[in-house]
Amino acid sequence: MMKKWIVAVLALPLLAQAAEIKIGYQKSAGLLSMMKTQGVSLPGHQIKWIEFPAGPQMLEALNAGSIDFGSTGAPPPVFAQAGGVDLLYVGAEPAPVNSEALFVPKDSPIRTVADLRGKRVAFQKGSGSHFLLASALQKAGLKFSDITPVYLSPSDARAAFVGGGIDAWVVWDPYFASAQKAYQVRVLSDYTGLPLANGFYLASRKFAEQSPQLVSALLEQVKLTGKWATEHPKEVSTILTQQTGVPADIVATWMQRTRFGATPVTPDIVANQQRVADLFYQQKLIPKAVNITSRVWTWQPK
Repeated sequence: MMKKWIVAVLALPLLAQAAEIKIGYQKSAGLLSMMKTQGVSLPGHQIKWIEFPAGPQMLEALNAGSIDFGSTGAPPPVFAQAGGVDLLYVGAEPAPVNSEALFVPKDSPIRTVADLRGKRVAFQKGSGSHFLLASALQKAGLKFSDITPVYLSPSDARAAFVGGGIDAWVVWDPYFASAQKAYQVRVLSDYTGLPLANGFYLASRKFAEQSPQLVSALLEQVKLTGKWATEHPKEVSTILTQQTGVPADIVATWMQRTRFGATPVTPDIVANQQRVADLFYQQKLIPKAVNITSRVWTWQPK
């Protein structure tokens, strides 16, 4: 049913011409993954879908020209900007609140974020979890230098968490929901009471400047897919269960705290993202300050 809906709304006139559009996606995150699973097509264009484990790897590919368009959490583009990647923020997603968390084993003596001083905390470097940890530490009066960061992908971090190789783990759904069910973890912090950080749709400057109408068409499809997903949570849960192999009950938990959509990058969203960048620079996690406003591409939804 969803596939028919998407195909129907994708029949948009495209004036930009391109033999191939290379889109990066994460299998366990976002609308792009859902669109890929449903066989989305754009008239006159061929989409090449390329899977990545997380946002930082995706933006490395964007820098290398291996993809044209993708989506990540808030921190990856900040790190990429600081590293010289010529990217543009072309659209935004709703900011997560409790679909990502910092947690410890249920029997851990660590009771608060302040107790993490000197402890080993695992997370994907440059991901949304990186910002959540930085924000939680700052609120607790700690700096990154007060902990021992352990940079691990979600799958590697899970093994370390189970094996006792780390004291705490920061990760997003569905990994977070899975850990909650399997280990009855104790959450130290999510984004409640912390600065929010939007997700973003990103494009290389070359792609956006050469094919602006195509970028707009892609964003329109993401927006409409997000509207459908919000209105059909049961269907989405079924799709994601099949797509990811994650058990249905964990997907249900994931969906209950996920918000879908695509909007223009508004001044408020720019301000949110600038706070992300400024925090990373203040804590010396990026080598130079970055300016978000100069990298915003204007999208005017239909």
